[in-house]
Amino acid sequence: MTAIETAIVAGGGIAGPVTALALRRAGIEATVYEAHPGTADGVGGTIALAPNGLAALRVLGADEAVRAVATPISRTQMAIGRKRIPLPSLPDLPPLQVIHRSDLYRILHDRAVAEGVRVEYGRRVAGARETAAGVTATFADGGTASADALIGADGVHSTVRRLIDPDAAGPGFTGLLGFEGVARHEADVPPGTMTFTFGKGAYYLYWREPGGGTRWGVNLPQERPMTLTEARAVSAEVWLRRLRATFAEDDPGRDLMRTTDPDRLLVTGSLHIMPSVRHWHRGRMVLVGDAVHAPSNSSGQGASLAVESALQLARCLRDMPDVPAAFTAYERLRRSRVEGVAARASRINHAKTPGPVAKALMPLMMPLMLKTVMNPERTLAPEQRYVIDWDAPVPTTSALR
Repeated sequence: MTAIETAIVAGGGIAGPVTALALRRAGIEATVYEAHPGTADGVGGTIALAPNGLAALRVLGADEAVRAVATPISRTQMAIGRKRIPLPSLPDLPPLQVIHRSDLYRILHDRAVAEGVRVEYGRRVAGARETAAGVTATFADGGTASADALIGADGVHSTVRRLIDPDAAGPGFTGLLGFEGVARHEADVPPGTMTFTFGKGAYYLYWREPGGGTRWGVNLPQERPMTLTEARAVSAEVWLRRLRATFAEDDPGRDLMRTTDPDRLLVTGSLHIMPSVRHWHRGRMVLVGDAVHAPSNSSGQGASLAVESALQLARCLRDMPDVPAAFTAYERLRRSRVEGVAARASRINHAKTPGPVAKALMPLMMPLMLKTVMNPERTLAPEQRYVIDWDAPVPTTSALR
C-alpha cells in the first residue's frame, strides 16, 4: 500500500538527497530539484551526527561511509577557567561523529544518484498548483514538473513552507554569528575529546584535529543577523582581528585564534532556529528537515533529525492509504520529538552568553547540575537512543507518538 508513486523534492542540500533516497527505498520515484547551479561540494563547516542519526543512516546503508571520513568524539567536557568538568554521556552508545558538511552531502548525493534518483540543478521552486490527481511545481526559469507530492527540503528560508502557509514564520536569529577554523596550536586535550568553554567575550569549543592542530568553533554575540554573503564579504583578516581581541585573555582561545591563518578560517554565518511551524503540510505539499525543524547548532541534532524525518515521511507514504493520512501520521510521529530537541537547544543558547554573576557561580553549580538536571538518562537517552524500525508498519491509530 503506497500513497504515492512519484515525488518532487525541492532542495538538494542534506535533507533533499536523504529524503529522495528514503522514498526510493519505499518504492516511490523521487526527483530532486536544487536551486543552485551545481553541487554543494566544499560548502559549509563541520556538523555533528549523534548516535540516533547514525542509526537512521544505517537504514539507508550510508553509516559506514560516514564513519570512514568522520572524526569520532568519545568524550566531552566543560572548561570553566582552569577546571575541566566531564560532561554526562551514555557509554553504551557509539561516539558522536563530526564530519564536514560537504563530505556528508557527497555521501548522500552519490548514494541517491547510484540508486536512481535524478537531480536537476538551477531549478528554484517558485510556485505550485494542486489538482485532485497531483501537484505541479513551477520554477523560476519558467519550467514545470508534476508529481503526486511536493516535498520541501529547502532549508530555513523555505519557499515550500510559504506555499503551504503564506503567513508562516521564518527562522529566528539566535544573536550569534558562527565561525570555524583550524589552528596550528595543539590544545592540551586527548584526541577524541571535545571541550566546551565560556570565554570572557564569547562561547567556543575545540578538539584535536586528526591531521594536526586544533579545530575550533566560535559563537560570537552579534546584535543583528548578517546574511552569509554579507558575513563573507568581510575579509578573513578583519574577522580574525576581532576574534583575537575577543579571546585575548582566554586560554587556549588566545592561542587558537593567534595561530589560525586566514585561509583556515570559515565564516558559517548567523545562527538561526526555527520557531514551531504551524502547518507542516497542506494538500499534497509537506516539509522535511530544516524547512520545518531547525534546532540551533547547540543541539548537535540538526542533521540527525533531518535524516530521521526523511525516513519517517517515507514510511508514512509507504504505509498510509492516502496522502492526507500519510502527512498527518508523519507530523504526529515527529512534531513532539523535534520541538523537544529545539527547546533544549534554545536553553543552551541562552547559557552561551552568561553574565558575570552566572560565570562566577558556574564552578559551584555545574557539578550539582550534572547530578540532577543534566542526568544523561533523562536528557540524552530519549534523543540518542531513538531508533526507527523501517520494516515495521506505521500504526494507523492513536498509538502514534
